[in-house]
Amino acid sequence: MATFSLCMIVKDEEQVLARCLDSLAPCMDEIIIVDTGSTDRTKEIAGKYTDQIYDYVWTGNFADARNYAASKATQEYIYTADADEYLEPQDQRRLQELKSVLLPEVEIVQMYYCTPADHNALYNFEKEYRPKLYRRQREFVWIDPIHETLRLDPVVFDSEIEIQHRPTELHTGRDLSALWEIHANGIRLSKKLHHMYAMELYHSGTASDYQKAESVFLTTLSQSDRSQDEWREAVCVLTRGYRLNGDTVHFLAYAMRDAVTNPSAELCCELGAYFEEQNDPAEAAMWYQNALTETESILDLRTSQEIPQAGIARCEELRKYK
Repeated sequence: MATFSLCMIVKDEEQVLARCLDSLAPCMDEIIIVDTGSTDRTKEIAGKYTDQIYDYVWTGNFADARNYAASKATQEYIYTADADEYLEPQDQRRLQELKSVLLPEVEIVQMYYCTPADHNALYNFEKEYRPKLYRRQREFVWIDPIHETLRLDPVVFDSEIEIQHRPTELHTGRDLSALWEIHANGIRLSKKLHHMYAMELYHSGTASDYQKAESVFLTTLSQSDRSQDEWREAVCVLTRGYRLNGDTVHFLAYAMRDAVTNPSAELCCELGAYFEEQNDPAEAAMWYQNALTETESILDLRTSQEIPQAGIARCEELRKYK
């Protein structure tokens, strides 16, 4: 039977930690809690489930903290969890059964990560596979009968286990600040983090968040080695930010630049919103229609669905009175 170490990093999670640990503890052979500076009852609650509680001085880097927690693990597999996750009873049973049937060659197990729309400030989905369980010590083996080589790709198993993600609050401000700090410290945002930054802004950023992020995405446009996807993300962010902050000159400059090449649904929605603000419902409706039927979303799926639908409905109402 496979053995599992639960590794968590936590801070001020007294509202949800017991719910998480109640659902996971019966399936774990070891529980490791790394606290990054709680001022509430988090460590007291954790102490009811394990004596392996470690204090960790926060560096601003989640990967560092995850690696520190993993370094304390001793079992075959490491299960990573956040305090605002939990398993329903049927998925507790699935995880327990997995321990009995997990083949030794499996190195990563993916599970469904389920976040309802009202708890989601970032992603365009409510359910997706994520790697949640991985072998602590990976074995490398030779493959191919001739011209043999080491197998580098991990063996991944897609399970049917569903993890419920129910945060008590959204972490938009924290995440946007962390992403901006990476740029401010002179570190280039990876393609993944660039996309995450643009998505989080588009889903829930304020006008001031966009203003702060302007330098980040202008930098993207100045870097010739950035991909076309990153360039389009930057244009989306800059266009929306300039409209929200009333900078019409820069708004139109960036919007028209993208509109004549390969516009996204996000850009079309921004043009629709601009012409709606200018009391031109006919022009606004045209751009909303383009968002709905002629283009695709790259950051926020709502820009090719409910956002333009609502915009068209408003424009139709305005046209009745013109």
